[in-house]
Amino acid sequence: MSDAETDAESDGGDGGDDPLVEVVRAVGHEHVTAEHASTVELTTDDWLTPAGDCIIGIEADRAPRDFSPEFREACRNAEATITATIGVGEPGDEGVELDDPAYVDEIVGRGDPDLTLLDDRSMVGRTSDYTDDERTILVDGDGAAADLDRDLVAALADGAPIALRLAVERAE
Repeated sequence: MSDAETDAESDGGDGGDDPLVEVVRAVGHEHVTAEHASTVELTTDDWLTPAGDCIIGIEADRAPRDFSPEFREACRNAEATITATIGVGEPGDEGVELDDPAYVDEIVGRGDPDLTLLDDRSMVGRTSDYTDDERTILVDGDGAAADLDRDLVAALADGAPIALRLAVERAE
C-alpha cells in the first residue's frame, strides 16, 4: 500500500458532512489476549509482552503524531463522534482491505478538547474520559479490547494483519 493510500481522507476542506479518516495498518502477535476492560491499543513497537492485555496490534505503520492536523483538530471537539473500525485478515495474509476483512468489529466514542494526538509510538481508545495522555485517540468508547469479537482476537493472536479505520464525524 502506498503512503498516499494511508494518508487522511478528507472532505476537501469544504466543511461538508464527510468524515475525516485515518487508516493505520499493523499485525497481531502471539501475546494478543485483548482482555483489558477499559482500553484498546495499537503500537508501533515490534514486540508485545503478556502483560499488554489491551494491545491488539504491533508494528503499526503510523501513530497519532502522523495524523493530519485537520483530523487531530476535529477529534478535539467533545461533540465529535469517533468510530474505530477494526478489520482483521486471516493469519498468513499479507494485509487486509477494509472493504472485505475476514473479521470486523467497531468501537464508537467521542472527541475531547484535551486530546493532543501527538504520540509517536502508540494509540489508545478508552471507555473512560481520561485524556491526560498524548496517545488517547477517543474517549467514552462503547467498548474496549475485552469487548472485541473473540474470533477476531484469535486471528490476531495468530499474527493476522489488522487495519484500523478512524473516522471523525464532526459536530454540527
